Amino acid sequence: MVGIITPHRFTGSLRIPASKSHTIRRLLMAALGEGLSEIEYPLDSLDARSCLEVCRALGASIEEVPSLRAEPQAVARWQVRGIGAGAAGGSFKAPPQALDVGNSGTSLFLALAAAALGTQPIRFTGDAQIRRRSAAPLLKALSGLGIQVSSAPQGCAPITVQGPWKGGRVSLPCPTSQYLSALLLAAPLAPSGTCTEIEVPLLNEKPYIAMTLAYLDAQQAAYEAAPDYSWFRIRGGASYRPLNGPVPGDFSSAAFPSCAAAITGGPLELLGLDPQDTQGDKAFFTMLSELGAEVHWEEQGDTHLVRVSRSGPLKAGTFDLNATPDLVPVMAVIAAYAEGQSALVNVAHARIKETDRIAVMALELGKLGVWTEERPDGLLIRGGAPSSGGFPLLRSAPVEGHGDHRVVMALAVAALGAEGPVEINGIEAADVTYPGFLSLLRNTTLP
Repeated sequence: MVGIITPHRFTGSLRIPASKSHTIRRLLMAALGEGLSEIEYPLDSLDARSCLEVCRALGASIEEVPSLRAEPQAVARWQVRGIGAGAAGGSFKAPPQALDVGNSGTSLFLALAAAALGTQPIRFTGDAQIRRRSAAPLLKALSGLGIQVSSAPQGCAPITVQGPWKGGRVSLPCPTSQYLSALLLAAPLAPSGTCTEIEVPLLNEKPYIAMTLAYLDAQQAAYEAAPDYSWFRIRGGASYRPLNGPVPGDFSSAAFPSCAAAITGGPLELLGLDPQDTQGDKAFFTMLSELGAEVHWEEQGDTHLVRVSRSGPLKAGTFDLNATPDLVPVMAVIAAYAEGQSALVNVAHARIKETDRIAVMALELGKLGVWTEERPDGLLIRGGAPSSGGFPLLRSAPVEGHGDHRVVMALAVAALGAEGPVEINGIEAADVTYPGFLSLLRNTTLP
């Protein structure tokens, strides 16, 4: 589908949808756990739906309770009755067909390790992008823990895993933190008496590991960890208790409307974010301040509000995105509106996401008249001169979303400051993470 974004100022007030990372972790842990969990206001997106269907196929019972909110989220809560994997002795179903994770890499990697706790062969597949994303380091580690593994070449889907989980010592390089989170979430549920020891010679995206460990701490799972996350020892025999409560707002999603406000001036008010959350992408607001936008946090009762605006020009800078690779598309866009040359560095793993986000953003911003230079681990971006309206003008030209939700949303935001309408092919991909984003971009604005 082709969408057309017309340049305009972006301002208003909105509530940020729930975090995909939190939603998928809670859903899988509730599905694996004992009893009834109530996950309040989860992210109801294509990726989250893929995970939900995988959990159902593995044997969890999930009921959706409708929301009364007039917002993009379609459910108030998911009631999840888990299968009681782990010490409780629950067992997985053996689905006759491959479990389809759609476009969700998080669901694939985390569910692979979870399914390896069972004793039946369970097969996973996904869309064309998923079938190009390698799980080879994770599969090698699972094999070292006694799990039978088979896959397409280079460790890509379709992938089949079959337990039991026997434990042992493995080395797991993590160009994506999802490999490590997968083992950390599954290992406590391995049979009593097993011990899983993980050496981590490479780890990108460390904040996501802090998030995973916070869930293990809440469950009182027994583990030891090196301070730098280079080593873990996890004992089996645990079980997960019900998880209840609201899912935190998503900082990754918040980056896009915040970027729109910074580019066009705002002001914009965002609700639903917790500045104390473990999400690494909350660093985006610090980066916005460094670029010259105004960012103000304040408490409002039991929640927080953040205001984003800009009164002066944006200034270029150098940004290490190793911990926050999902910010590459949106940071590339805001850098295109900053005076001078910006550098996005130490983020080579952005090339193994849904697309090669470094190459794709260089290509598509080039169509809009932005000078970029690819580096092996990042991008150089030269911002344009400010226009009389207060922000640089990008060229009006058709661009391609490459089936990547974050690329699509970044290009839609970039179009707000273009010299004319911008056509984006594949614009529907935004629904993978942020349902209703494109309507929001149009409807939560003033001329």
